[in-house]
Amino acid sequence: MQNRYDFAVFIGRFQPFHNGHLQVVREGLAAADKLIVLIGSAWQARNPRNPWNHFEREQMIRACLSETHNERLICLPLMDVPYNDDLWVRNVQATVNGSVTAHHTKPHQPASIALIGHKKDHTGFYLNLFPQWKNISVENYAGISATPIREQYFSPLINELLKTSNNELLPSSISKWLSDFAESNEAYQQIADEIGFVQKYKQAWEAAPYAPTFVTVDAVVIQSGHILLVERKANPGKGLWALPGGFVDQNERLLDACLRELREETRLKVPGPVLKGSIKRQEVFDEPNRSARGRTITHAFHIELEPNSALPKVKGSDDAKYARWIPLGDLKPQEMFEDHYFIIQELLGTS
Repeated sequence: MQNRYDFAVFIGRFQPFHNGHLQVVREGLAAADKLIVLIGSAWQARNPRNPWNHFEREQMIRACLSETHNERLICLPLMDVPYNDDLWVRNVQATVNGSVTAHHTKPHQPASIALIGHKKDHTGFYLNLFPQWKNISVENYAGISATPIREQYFSPLINELLKTSNNELLPSSISKWLSDFAESNEAYQQIADEIGFVQKYKQAWEAAPYAPTFVTVDAVVIQSGHILLVERKANPGKGLWALPGGFVDQNERLLDACLRELREETRLKVPGPVLKGSIKRQEVFDEPNRSARGRTITHAFHIELEPNSALPKVKGSDDAKYARWIPLGDLKPQEMFEDHYFIIQELLGTS
């Protein structure tokens, strides 16, 4: 039977790839000559919600398919843009259009493209964002969700999850892949330790009548094309680069909290009036999943210091192992804590 479309497009995070995802992939391959899989949350540091990089997730997907199907599969990374939906849509369009241009075998005919996904599921919201393409709506296979799979995988119940016989959640090749990852990759223990920290952290709030919402502040300090960052000393995000910041005390204003945390973590010796006079912008960042610790809303202050060939001396202190001025061009999202890379992009107008 001739395929209805030249290309089908499937967008997902696949953390991890499971039988529900495999069902969509199979239907996409049945409906189109080629299937473009956009692997979301690409170029992020490992964390409890995103334990695997996009290279590893592509390995998972391809491990479930035959050689013939793999020849018709195109996997591409897709970076999140949590504070700019229009830019995310543009990135999807550009990525798909570039792939279609490279792989379309009928140059004198416009390519027929269809998005495929679970339209009734909240993760399928993107199906309505691309009216120029057709839609293929697929039923959510057995109601499988990646979140409980991740939780069990990074727990003492991992062996029960990875049983390959009659596994309703995971293809056998994925069970094998995940088993090998847990045994041979030190990242498994890193994520498990962070999850353990978060669980203990949340236990302290179990008796609260309502789920807590935390308020934090972050300082985006720029001078001469450099940004002031700190390396986190402990979980969550141990070893990752972050903006200087922290929780707001009960009796202080947001700006005062920001300047206090900035000094505590970096020992930046710039007078308070100078810092206050150098504030260019303040924004609230409230993506619901931005922090593994729970609902955390941060207020970020963009502070632009006068250019100078000599950057102020800084030193890591308090929760920071190191403090360092880093050239803006050297920022790597996969080395940044939580959504701090995206906060920087948004405040500097580069997103």
